[in-house]
Amino acid sequence: MNNQLNDQQIHRLREQLENRFNTLWHEIGSELKGSVKERFLQIAGEVHDLEDSSVADLLADLNMTILDKHVQETRDINSALIRIDKGIYDTCSDCGESIDFDRLTAYPTATRCVRCQSVYEKTHLEGMHSTL
Repeated sequence: MNNQLNDQQIHRLREQLENRFNTLWHEIGSELKGSVKERFLQIAGEVHDLEDSSVADLLADLNMTILDKHVQETRDINSALIRIDKGIYDTCSDCGESIDFDRLTAYPTATRCVRCQSVYEKTHLEGMHSTL
């Protein structure tokens, strides 16, 4: 399946990655500014009882989870941009074949072709299913 991407496709995907990176960067900045303000209000005495405190803690944890997810996505995007610069962006990390343009359009940070990703998920995620 060795269908390497052409320059126009790579340019389009790079633009998509850079736009998403910029969006995430602004969201991370806004989230950090908001969390500083929330902490100031909490310290200033806005939390009046244990229930309010629990809700505030839950929201803070949720915000940190979202922030962690955004930071990880920026790392994935940065790795994809580095692979573009090295000329290996569309090369599957497992089998060395080309990653299809449609897959990269849908999931621009993909490091594996569909076949290898399917094998990876079956072998690495199998033990993570709930036993209930």
